[in-house]
Amino acid sequence: MQKAGIIAFWAVVSICAIFVITLPINLQTQLIASMAVVTIMAVIKILKAEGTWRLVALAFGTAIVLRYVFWRTTSTLPPVNQIENFIPGFLLYLAEMYSVMMLALSVFVVAMPLPPRPSRAASPGKLPTVDVFVPSYNEDAALLANTLAAAKAMDYPKDKFTVWLLDDGSTLQKRTAVDLLEGQTARARYEELQILSAELGVTYLTRDKNEHAKAGNLNNGMEHSSGSLIAVFDADHAPARDFLLETVGYFEDDPKLFLVQTPHFFLNPDPLERNLRTFEKMPSENEMFYGIIQRGLDKWNASFFCGSAAVLRREALNVTHGFSGVSITEDCETAINLHASGWNSIYVDKPLIAGLQPATFASFIGQRSRWAQGMMQILRFRFPLLKRGLSLPQRLCYMSSTLFWLFPFPRTIFLFAPLCYLFLDLEIFTASGGEFLAYTLAYMLVNLMMQNYLYGSFRWPWISELYEYVQTVHLLPAVVSAILHPKKPTFNVTAKDETIQANRLSEISRPFFVIFAVLLLAFFVSIYRVYTEPYKADVTLVVGAWNLLNLVLAGCALGVVSERKEKTATRRVKVARRCEFGMNGEWYPAMIDNVSANGARIHVYAKGLGDPEQGTTGEIRFTPYSGTEEETLPVFLRNATPTGEITIVGCSYIRETARHHSLVADLIFANSEQWSKFQLSRRGNPGLIRGTLWFFGLAFYQTSRGLVYLFHTLGGRRDIMAEKGAKNG
Repeated sequence: MQKAGIIAFWAVVSICAIFVITLPINLQTQLIASMAVVTIMAVIKILKAEGTWRLVALAFGTAIVLRYVFWRTTSTLPPVNQIENFIPGFLLYLAEMYSVMMLALSVFVVAMPLPPRPSRAASPGKLPTVDVFVPSYNEDAALLANTLAAAKAMDYPKDKFTVWLLDDGSTLQKRTAVDLLEGQTARARYEELQILSAELGVTYLTRDKNEHAKAGNLNNGMEHSSGSLIAVFDADHAPARDFLLETVGYFEDDPKLFLVQTPHFFLNPDPLERNLRTFEKMPSENEMFYGIIQRGLDKWNASFFCGSAAVLRREALNVTHGFSGVSITEDCETAINLHASGWNSIYVDKPLIAGLQPATFASFIGQRSRWAQGMMQILRFRFPLLKRGLSLPQRLCYMSSTLFWLFPFPRTIFLFAPLCYLFLDLEIFTASGGEFLAYTLAYMLVNLMMQNYLYGSFRWPWISELYEYVQTVHLLPAVVSAILHPKKPTFNVTAKDETIQANRLSEISRPFFVIFAVLLLAFFVSIYRVYTEPYKADVTLVVGAWNLLNLVLAGCALGVVSERKEKTATRRVKVARRCEFGMNGEWYPAMIDNVSANGARIHVYAKGLGDPEQGTTGEIRFTPYSGTEEETLPVFLRNATPTGEITIVGCSYIRETARHHSLVADLIFANSEQWSKFQLSRRGNPGLIRGTLWFFGLAFYQTSRGLVYLFHTLGGRRDIMAEKGAKNG
């Protein structure tokens, strides 16, 4: 009876909504209604009303969006017999409907996400056995040492977990390759990593052939291990001491739980953050996914495996014959198969690992291309909407996650649609300036406000549009390829420990400058047409404003592809940890101010220290989190700055033994609280107005910076050509 009442209620609500959405009203009434809804949503936002009021605001916004969809469908499409207008007009319509669909799925997923879960420690005496897998392909031994040492130091009974280095870069296939260089490199790596693993107390494992990429490597690890749970860390994802204690307890509560996923926290900025200098003051791109979307997915039992920083139940993996390897995104594919088999997942919103992001724009695009192609493979091979065994909410959640990666198509259409009118005089959107104001502008404002409601301090205005644009230019062909040839994409490891030795333009930056030039030309064309065709000025102004917005995004992207010098792979993390600093047999009270993967900055209380020379050897003495006695880590000084009785010392670690790797890992990775504090320090919602003004200011500066980089690059090339000409002469 209660179910019938709920169905009846929603039927009545739907009928009322359809009536309101399709109600014929004049333009003035529509404009007043749109302004009223925007005002109501703004008031609710200003008052910071949550709970039911948040849903009320989203409901008002949804009504305006659906009203726009109805108007757009019934009143704005060009006539079918005008084929030159209809085809691009219909493509634009499809792009907008895609955006509306993705907004609807986003509202469903994250309208009321689960709050962060409380800590769930495992019961004493019930700690399960855990195999810790660190799959590797071509990563440097020093990078692996940090991760392995941090994993080995996790606060968990030593007889209850085993750390495995799964080395896919030294397989028998590679060591016996016909190519001499490949074979020698693989053999040298094989010997080096065996020695490193033995020193760190880690189990080394490789296999005969490189089959099924990362999924095959993990499955090989499963065949040689027996722990009831499996923790997976990427080669550059070092765990905090409390990782297992914060995750394994949940498996005790639910025998059908297959996954506990935690967020990916990164020590370094991605190329956009580094080149725009937003890393320390704006939430990272991934925080929207890990801070909001995963909690929204978790509400519907659809939080999925992200390839690392997760714990999985071996029993569940055995049911689906291990990690899935049909697509190149084995993580999401594995999760969808297990969810369809009746297993559950949860998401723990606490950063418990620290990793590295791609440093160069080219590597960033390579990583995103793999993600996009993998999701297209899942869409083709597993089609979540019709996947048997999934609940309806799970189907919608997985459709949201996979369909998102189609964004290069609508983003391309939105970029070039204004040019159809400005350059070719095509009427692909039949509406007056007043109708644009009443319907389209209201829809855009409401869309922005709804995104602000959904993601708040996790995603600032226009940043999503910028990320999508800079990826679209190179992702579009990758997505098309995966759709047409879903078996073609192969797994490629993303380089993470790169450095940029000098300011330069990215090697894949050329299309961005070409697009910017075209949009800039269109901007001047729009001004010209306003003056020469005053009878169409209202439409020209609207289309010109649309093109101007595209120009702002394209200009900001010039700064993204203008790569700033960055000689270190990681940024420093604040730690404020007491220690002693030793030099020449003397020890001084000190405080470690911050650390990175390569060194530390220390405040030394040292009246007698003087002004030590660069390259001088010293020591740091501190008590590791995993021990009770002080230990010593050798360092050499890079710089020393006396400030009264305090000397600020910058130093680099000297790793001579396996224990030194462990001490470095303890300094950087052991305390997960420092990562949470760093994330919280840059979360703040500037609001739509202030956020928009900030973005436009940023875009103006980055446009000029990108053009300066371009002129310097062209000037350098001319000098080289002139020098070659002089030599030839």
